[in-house]
Amino acid sequence: MSAHDDSIHVPDEVRDRHEQLCQELDDYSYRYYLGKPVVSDAEYDQFMGELLDIERRHPILVTQDSPSQKVGAPISVDFAEVEHLVRMESLGNAFDYDELGAWADRASSEVPVDAYLCELKIDGLAVDLVYERGRLVRAATRGDGRVGEDITPNIRTIDVVPERLDESVRPAPRLLEVRGEVFLPVEDFERLNRRMADAGEHVFANPRNAAAGSLRQKDPRVTATRPLSMIVHGVGAYEPAGGEVSSGGVALTSQSQAYTLLGEWGLPLSDRYEVVDSMDAVRRYVARYERDRHVPAYEIDGIVIKVDDFGLQRRLGSTSRAPRWAIAYKYPPEEVTTKLVDIKVGVGRTGRVTPYGVMEPVVVAGSEVEFATLHNAQEVARKGVLIGDTVVLRKAGDVIPEIVGPVVDLRTGDERAFVMPERCPECGAELGQQKEGDVDLRCPNARSCPGQLRERVAFIAGRKALDIEALGYVAATALTQPLEPSEPPLRDEGDLFDLTVDQLLPIRTYVLDPDTTEPKTDPKTGDPKVVSFFANKEGEPKKTVEKLFEQLEEAKRKPLWRVLVALSIRHVGPRAAEDLARHFRSMDAIREADEEELASVDGIGPTIATSIREWFEVDWHAEIVRKWRDAGVRMEDEAPEYGSDLLKDLSIVVTGGLEGFTRDSAKEAIAGRGGRATSSVSKKTSFVVAGESPGSKYDKAVKLGVPILDERGFRVLLESGPEAAVRERTNPPGDTDGDGEAASGT
Repeated sequence: MSAHDDSIHVPDEVRDRHEQLCQELDDYSYRYYLGKPVVSDAEYDQFMGELLDIERRHPILVTQDSPSQKVGAPISVDFAEVEHLVRMESLGNAFDYDELGAWADRASSEVPVDAYLCELKIDGLAVDLVYERGRLVRAATRGDGRVGEDITPNIRTIDVVPERLDESVRPAPRLLEVRGEVFLPVEDFERLNRRMADAGEHVFANPRNAAAGSLRQKDPRVTATRPLSMIVHGVGAYEPAGGEVSSGGVALTSQSQAYTLLGEWGLPLSDRYEVVDSMDAVRRYVARYERDRHVPAYEIDGIVIKVDDFGLQRRLGSTSRAPRWAIAYKYPPEEVTTKLVDIKVGVGRTGRVTPYGVMEPVVVAGSEVEFATLHNAQEVARKGVLIGDTVVLRKAGDVIPEIVGPVVDLRTGDERAFVMPERCPECGAELGQQKEGDVDLRCPNARSCPGQLRERVAFIAGRKALDIEALGYVAATALTQPLEPSEPPLRDEGDLFDLTVDQLLPIRTYVLDPDTTEPKTDPKTGDPKVVSFFANKEGEPKKTVEKLFEQLEEAKRKPLWRVLVALSIRHVGPRAAEDLARHFRSMDAIREADEEELASVDGIGPTIATSIREWFEVDWHAEIVRKWRDAGVRMEDEAPEYGSDLLKDLSIVVTGGLEGFTRDSAKEAIAGRGGRATSSVSKKTSFVVAGESPGSKYDKAVKLGVPILDERGFRVLLESGPEAAVRERTNPPGDTDGDGEAASGT
């Protein structure tokens, strides 16, 4: 046999050793780069020498991925998009025992549930790990549930995440996709913040933000300095060793059995989950950790309850977003007390003047809070709070700070009542009600009030409007309220798409706190922070300027509904804007429609119709539209091209929330294919499309045996018709008694 033939016919044991050396050398190099070497230089050189010898004897094994062909350059994270093998679903929520019981009753009415798995709901960042033949090949964030961001190098810095699965007890599966939560233990979070504060760096608001920020570092060496941990709580795709259970692989039969296997393979699991046999036991578990919420080393915000049996999980299925076999019981938000130092007011984009409380900073639900909205003067009076009070503060939904009320017994007599100002704090205009009976006071100086213009420009840049990332709050401030001698380049938002570089370079502005709209101060000098936002020290444009103009060009091509949202027409949010754009398809048609025609659009109604008409009747509003049109902003949508009879004569009910459709876009998709979108379920209903929280319509469909589709099945219906969709139904055919089983004789 020639040398060439010998290089092609590589013995299996040599191939296996080569693969093992490649994996180990890659891991050694990576950990050396992170500053956490696991072998000496001499050992590394020994393994590399063995690899080179194998590749010298068998050149066919040399590929560009071999460690012998790589240069030891730093590894970086580019956050490329990756598609999950199995969709990562979010969970439905229960906020009391009645809602929890209703979920259990619904599940047990469809399948015979005799075991529930209860586990802590960790307040961290959901991630997805993929192992192939026992080796970690990819890690990603949850993203939108279907597509996440590739964070593999950063996940590999977490000590508890195995690079290779432990096969000492049983062989690793051919493919294993696991889900879990990355978190920062509370004590480690506090130490990290102290360290960052001592170094003069920005501290994190709470452990979850710290975990998320650490995982999204461009340099994995930074992530490696953060004491992150992880707990696995689910399985996505799975192929047993050998590809078949009959070949020695292990079938997954239940959540608890899967946890046993994951633990044997060395994956990090919680030691606090329990399998119980009744809802009474579930409630006892929930109550125990509500009482001992701070006992675990990590923050939790509730309990996750799952039907333990995988077969029953499959029969229960999922809505468009959430599994029907699991639910999250959310604990009430934590409450604390603090001193209400002052009550000030801020001006919003529609002129609404809103009081907000300024408090002695306090940590609530894991983050420091200093400001909380009080909505309006009537709300201040209703809550009975006085400036100087000790107040009860909570975070509604663990997100929005809310002043609950005063602790009256702690009053000293030095407290004083809040008096709503008579004039706008931004422009001095006299405040008033927009309409008789309106509880809100508004600044009437809509066009010229610098506060309103700043908020409108910042809103235009938001994700719900034109999504211009480079136009943040500080940039909006710079464009509307620069320091002298600069003149504001925006008289109103109509000038946004006509900006020039020469207008931007001279601008200097205060850095405003978005919570208070007041200038931030330098902690060392106490002076207001001033920035030259668009120019560098040499007076040349910053990179953000180029990015801003690129994104402004992209914004011109955004769909009509986003343009409508960006106009800040009162009451016209994304849903209403989508309804209007779908019905009229052009800005001109919306402007020319009378109130009756506007109000007749499904989802609009008389209040929004009146607001739209009043907005277009203002001359400078119409001028904004004209300027944007002249600048090339899209003012018309093309009509969709649907087949006309794919769903002919079918009656379809859509209930619950769908991830990829609004209520009206789903109805339009049905109508565009010849079907009828109806609101009530009967025996004549062809299909029920059940999204998140479908309610009684879902129950009625189960009882009547009407085919039920989740969002995936709905898309099949729209693309391939009813015959294909029937195969995607989530309830058994002939289920007319609500027990999840086909009725006898069908």
